[in-house]
Amino acid sequence: MRFPIAALLALSLTAALPGCGALRALEGEPDRDVFELRPPSDAPLKCGRGRVAELVIEPPKTRGTLDTDRIMVRPNELQTQYLPDARWGDTVPTTLQTLLVRGFGVYDVFTHVGRVPLGTAGDYAILSEVNDFNAEVVGKGAVIKMTLDAQMVREEDATVVSRGHFATTAEAPSTKTADLIPAFDAAGQELVRQMTAWGLKAVGANAARCH
Repeated sequence: MRFPIAALLALSLTAALPGCGALRALEGEPDRDVFELRPPSDAPLKCGRGRVAELVIEPPKTRGTLDTDRIMVRPNELQTQYLPDARWGDTVPTTLQTLLVRGFGVYDVFTHVGRVPLGTAGDYAILSEVNDFNAEVVGKGAVIKMTLDAQMVREEDATVVSRGHFATTAEAPSTKTADLIPAFDAAGQELVRQMTAWGLKAVGANAARCH
């Protein structure tokens, strides 16, 4: 009896990632649980100053292996695999864009934070590129790694007012989905904290004074 090539590839991935969960079927697409990440908080924060600008969060750029809703796991530096039993609710760029819109949106510094401007153009835009958004296998566990480069651009004259490099990690005790997702969530929340502090500073606000 011969199995379809797709089924054999799926089985080999399951074997390579112990504890990731068995596939529901040998043929066709497997059933996958869907996960979303949270910002640090959705509670509004007042920064003690008038609203200064409209902020647009552009979709982050990334390479093809991350431009997917699959959850990436790296057994080593040269190999890319994905969890067979789980996926993100959106692609990685859209997932990060949503996190940043929600993260910046709680501050009263901005008149509007969104994916597109309310009019023809916003006052500021954040352009970014995702370098890492994956789990790296370390022994029996894994380290979640997120790195991103960003620019705050003033739309009026296309001037870059600030650049930032952001990197966060979080440890997972195993490569099981139940352990990896909370670690992804922790790393994502820290990434948003770093980026909101940077973005507020770029427009003259201080995140530490917001409450």
